[in-house]
Amino acid sequence: MNHPSASVFRNQENQSAEATFILLGFSEYPDLQVPLFTVFLTIYTVTVVGNLGMILIIRINPKLHTPMYFFLSHLSFVDFCYSSIVTPKLLENLVVEDRTISFTGCIIQFFLACIFVVTETFMLAVMAYDRFVAVCNPLLYMVAMSPELCFFLVAASYSWSIVCSLTFTYFLLTLSFCGTNFINNFVCEHAAIVAVSCSDPYTSQKIILVSATFNEISSLMIILTSYAFIFNTVMKMPSTGGCHKAFSTCASHLTTISIFHGTILFLYCVPNSKGSWLMVKVASVFYTVVIPMLNPLIYSLRNKDVKEAVTRLINTKLPCYKL
Repeated sequence: MNHPSASVFRNQENQSAEATFILLGFSEYPDLQVPLFTVFLTIYTVTVVGNLGMILIIRINPKLHTPMYFFLSHLSFVDFCYSSIVTPKLLENLVVEDRTISFTGCIIQFFLACIFVVTETFMLAVMAYDRFVAVCNPLLYMVAMSPELCFFLVAASYSWSIVCSLTFTYFLLTLSFCGTNFINNFVCEHAAIVAVSCSDPYTSQKIILVSATFNEISSLMIILTSYAFIFNTVMKMPSTGGCHKAFSTCASHLTTISIFHGTILFLYCVPNSKGSWLMVKVASVFYTVVIPMLNPLIYSLRNKDVKEAVTRLINTKLPCYKL
């Protein structure tokens, strides 16, 4: 004889599997669909070219085979994957009338997006630690940041993100969804999904709130502590040239951190009300679509080594022929 609770859970699973979601996105602005499609397609193209180009440049240039650029190549990979999970569906929904996504498709998108968001959060923290070692212990940098440690830090970031994503997804799957559900966003993100649940989402909401808060605070503590030591070391440098060089090596990373965590903290501060959904959508566009494009641009425009590598590659692969 089956236990009643098991039967109820199976019924919830069956209901959820048959449910469909409609991603509303920016459908309330019909006149903006084509302009938005053009803008997002341009951004996505720059994102793909920029991030894959960054990975290629780092791989083929021996001068960039250092811990800093090892981490940067993984940051570019994460940005490329994250954008590719979200943006194609966003572009599709801007040009088609049918904006539905299956329950399975929505859960998969949520699961994969969580992996790469959490990975980026800790990858930026790892890069802050790398800058701390480079500035505060320059003579021991290559010894301290050994290939084994670099691999461990990257693997730990990916592993923890998978654990977080599995946990979030498991508790999301305990909810039931009935019939057709309108998701007031362009991506299957947690708050929008639980808002249309037929069951009480309290446990799922608390789990993701505690986990997200822990991830944000712990990564920011690593970043702030690293830069506190960096700032203290730089202030003790006797020459202004040394100070300038130290700050220039951190400038790109600080810019990336400020944009990413600034957006995340803004989303934390937005009140959970119907009137705030537009702000949530705009902020979501920024950290899911725009930030993956900005990171390679920031590092290529502000980083001397990357600019030199790009220039050298262009001169080698695309020689100018005199008439």
